[in-house]
Amino acid sequence: MYKIVILLVLIATQIQAQKRYEIDKGKIDFSSNAAVELITGSDEKVQGLVDPAKNTFAFIVNMKGFSGFNSALQKEHFNEKYLETDKFYQATFSGSFIDPVNYEKEGVYKVQAKGFLTIHGIKQTRIIPGTITIEKGKMVIDADFVVPLADHGIKIPEIVSQKIATEINIKLKFYMKEKVGKGA
Repeated sequence: MYKIVILLVLIATQIQAQKRYEIDKGKIDFSSNAAVELITGSDEKVQGLVDPAKNTFAFIVNMKGFSGFNSALQKEHFNEKYLETDKFYQATFSGSFIDPVNYEKEGVYKVQAKGFLTIHGIKQTRIIPGTITIEKGKMVIDADFVVPLADHGIKIPEIVSQKIATEINIKLKFYMKEKVGKGA
């Protein structure tokens, strides 16, 4: 009997080590609130994983996937002139959560995510505050933060400086589900 209990504990530990959370549904919104104009966009085709055993994460978004904007020309300028999405087609954020999260216990956890945010081909170390909510085997990640365009080499010409903010507000919400098994 004692051997069976030890075997079950070992199997449960191995299964736990393989558990990951992947984005089931997610959304990233941005807003540029400049003196003359408000520009907004969103993308719901976000990919990402959280590894509870290591307390790490990795997220990726295709920059051409953003929709919204005030006009087709505005979206074209976003892609061609400022973010150069043909060359820098992805934005990524990967790193670890600084604060402890008990992935086995339901609750809301205030966290700081520390990692590398890469936008426009420029990687910057960031600490982004947010919350992780664990409920019924699922996880929801929420965060609101600001990205200074200059930190990622994105230049705004003087002629449109009243229409495009130098800091972009980002809001994200990721609904994550467990991904269990080999290769998870």
